Amino acid sequence: MNLKNLFSDIEKQIFGKEDIEIKGLSYDSRKISENFLFFALNGTHTNGINFIEDAVSKGAVCVVSQEKIENIKCTNVVVKDIISVMATVAAKFYDYPDKKLTIIGVTGTNGKTSITYMTESILKSLNTDIAVIGTINYRYANIKIDAPNTTPQSLDLYKMMADIVKHGIKYLIMEVSSHSLVLGRVLGIEFDIAVFTNLTQDHLDFHKTMESYFEAKKILFNSLKSNVKKKQKFAIINIDDIYGKKITENIDKNVTAISYATKDEKAKCFAKNIKITSKGTSFDLISVYGNSQIKVNLVGLHNVYNILACIGICFALGIDFENIVKNISNIVAAPGRLEPVNGNKDFSVFVDYAHTDDALQNVLLALRNISTAKIITVFGCGGNRDKTKRPKMAKVACNLSDFVVITSDNPREEDPNSIIKDIEAGAKETGKSNYKVIVDRKDAIEYAINTAQKNDIVLLAGKGHENYQIIGREKIHFDDREIAENILSK
Repeated sequence: MNLKNLFSDIEKQIFGKEDIEIKGLSYDSRKISENFLFFALNGTHTNGINFIEDAVSKGAVCVVSQEKIENIKCTNVVVKDIISVMATVAAKFYDYPDKKLTIIGVTGTNGKTSITYMTESILKSLNTDIAVIGTINYRYANIKIDAPNTTPQSLDLYKMMADIVKHGIKYLIMEVSSHSLVLGRVLGIEFDIAVFTNLTQDHLDFHKTMESYFEAKKILFNSLKSNVKKKQKFAIINIDDIYGKKITENIDKNVTAISYATKDEKAKCFAKNIKITSKGTSFDLISVYGNSQIKVNLVGLHNVYNILACIGICFALGIDFENIVKNISNIVAAPGRLEPVNGNKDFSVFVDYAHTDDALQNVLLALRNISTAKIITVFGCGGNRDKTKRPKMAKVACNLSDFVVITSDNPREEDPNSIIKDIEAGAKETGKSNYKVIVDRKDAIEYAINTAQKNDIVLLAGKGHENYQIIGREKIHFDDREIAENILSK
């Protein structure tokens, strides 16, 4: 595509040739080829301006920046907001692929990954292809891409959506993180269905306040007003959550709201008579679309909420009630979400991604419902992240577990001992002494498993599906599941 056409409706200054053909876009100099355009983004640890020379040497014919670059050997386009410009240019370059898809965006603190997996399961049961973009990976048409971020950069998203369209897939469900909404990663994308799960404390290192965190989530629902597709838009909202009610009260009049709940009987999808056992969960679905008893092999009240959200999505997609009920039993749990570890022992070991106090509480309450034996919890907190949730997680762990092993998670550039000190402050506030500190995560897991007795449950919380640990800026291989299996095999 011609450079002049790409930037025709964008405020900019162009230094150098305008009439040049652009064959590709990238913000990573390592991925530049001949006749590419390079976006010199400012990263967390690096500045794209430092990689301009590398990009040009590999074939970049144009560099987009927020300041004029002197002595550059190609065209330089200077813009005020490079993030929004990158989204606009990517949309045009890839011929607006979002307009050719039905796009479901799932946001909230907890449940996003599980809901995408559940929805994917139901649509596959109905022989309908759907692409998924989320925390664990990006997948479609037998393609799987590791996910460095829950929501990719706008340029990557548009490129991926174009490929999804090329493969003939009509549906895309994606986790939409609060970071992505604030940082402009989903700018310009026209969502058809937006899902709100809940809002509990997380990411306050980034958002600073809960109100700011909430405002970030609202961006997704405000975007439903855009309707180039001229299709009915839907908002699927958990109205048991106080923030969910606030979103419902402010939904655009042209958007159809489908509420779900286990407490508020006014919800359009309501679950009552909930029964949770070690083998699964059942409840009566009361909805404006029909009533039925639902039985699944998943455990926990949090999964009831996830299932209700999934059912709401299916209603919005126009799937008839009978097909939803018929196929709901086929849903699968996301990896690392109360995932059992094989060990052939007379006690159980589970791995879960719970990394907030609310998520940890949900998981521990679910385990309490399926066992009267001891629960031994291993958990830590990530470094360079919200410090205020550390003591809160400790309180939940100590109050709902019989014994807790406080350990390291992804310390990043923080001292693990300093992180643990913050966690331990919360443990001390409970007045209990049912915890032990073991900084090395492998040693902590081994201690917990060796402590377990018949019928006990060991919960390894915080990392779930992750197969790495971040120490400093280095990512090393570390998988709770592998570690636990190796210990159990001994």
